[in-house]
Amino acid sequence: MKSECPKVLHKVVGRPVIDYVLDIARGLRSLKIYCVVGHGSQKVREAVGPGIEFVEQDRLLGTGDAVKRCAPRFKNYHGTVVVLCGDTPLLSRTIVADLLKQHRRSKASATVLTAKVDQPGTYGRIVRTVKDEIAAIREYKDASEFERNIVEINTGVYCFGSKDLFESLKKVKLNALKNEFYLTDVIELLLKQGKKVGTYITDDATTAWGVNTREDLAQAQAILRQRILSKHMLAGVTIVDPLTTFIEADVTIGQDTVIHPMTVIHSDVRIGKNCSIGPMARIRPGTRISDGAEIGNFTEVSRTTIGPRVMQKHFSFLGDAVVGEGANIGAGVVTANYDGKTKNKTFIGSKAFIGSDAIIVAPNKIGAGAMIGAGSVVARNKNVPAGTVAVGIPARVIKKI
Repeated sequence: MKSECPKVLHKVVGRPVIDYVLDIARGLRSLKIYCVVGHGSQKVREAVGPGIEFVEQDRLLGTGDAVKRCAPRFKNYHGTVVVLCGDTPLLSRTIVADLLKQHRRSKASATVLTAKVDQPGTYGRIVRTVKDEIAAIREYKDASEFERNIVEINTGVYCFGSKDLFESLKKVKLNALKNEFYLTDVIELLLKQGKKVGTYITDDATTAWGVNTREDLAQAQAILRQRILSKHMLAGVTIVDPLTTFIEADVTIGQDTVIHPMTVIHSDVRIGKNCSIGPMARIRPGTRISDGAEIGNFTEVSRTTIGPRVMQKHFSFLGDAVVGEGANIGAGVVTANYDGKTKNKTFIGSKAFIGSDAIIVAPNKIGAGAMIGAGSVVARNKNVPAGTVAVGIPARVIKKI
């Protein structure tokens, strides 16, 4: 990745790559989740949520060595071990759950998730017998020309019987070509012992997609972005131009809301029904937009709660604000939320009218039904009472409405 940031912490549509994999592990209701970390391990520990036990791999000696580091924790465990790669954000929870079901039904020592793809690239190949049973997993660097023409690949997802896995790992030898211990060698060792090894084949080529470069990151983002857009459109949201609309993960949007072109909606955003967002709007994390609100062109909203039927139509910024029902935010309005040290709050009451180019310096409170004149500056802590008109620099109350 050519980065000081660990690969699994690079973000895809607003979430670290590893979060998608951990979601699957949690979704399987695992008794325990172990995360093997090496490069940048402290950063990964800090970024990953609770409920994860970390195992250190101080020397990067391959996938076999990584899993073997967990062996002491499985001395008294005789159930199923699921192995996932931390850099596969496109992996499907449903597919992994189906793999696990098949593994348990078949009572195999190991079951491998495989995929058939048009361009197998440098993925490991699934070598089969004349009876179409798995014979080995051949890593690309070790594969013959014939084996490289195989289109069935190893996704890096496995189910193992715990005892069979860790007993076999003791016998895996160092691969001289890459100076690594291959987890894939366990499959051949189990077969040589007469153990049962199965495969679960998926037609979803993206399941195996690992992120190894910035190009991979961009391609994974494009696929996940399209999935997110499709989910919202199927739920009743109009996205006028999907090609120019960017919506991150963990966003909810109500029915009959329209998202106009060139709009960016970040994670942790909630938008109600019958809203209009954009064009060229940016909705940042922590924002809550109620039903019927209109957020127009060249607007930015950050960590703000917007009430029903609020109008914010043109090139303005609301940060760390609470805006009451039916308020009007004029063109060019800014809530100056940052004082150099702290982000401060602005409260704008219901049906308040904030004139064009007004600046409200936080912390501040504009009462219900109040009016702020165009171009006015409301100094910090100079609250404007409900039902009054304030104008000037600094703004002063000149009358009641």
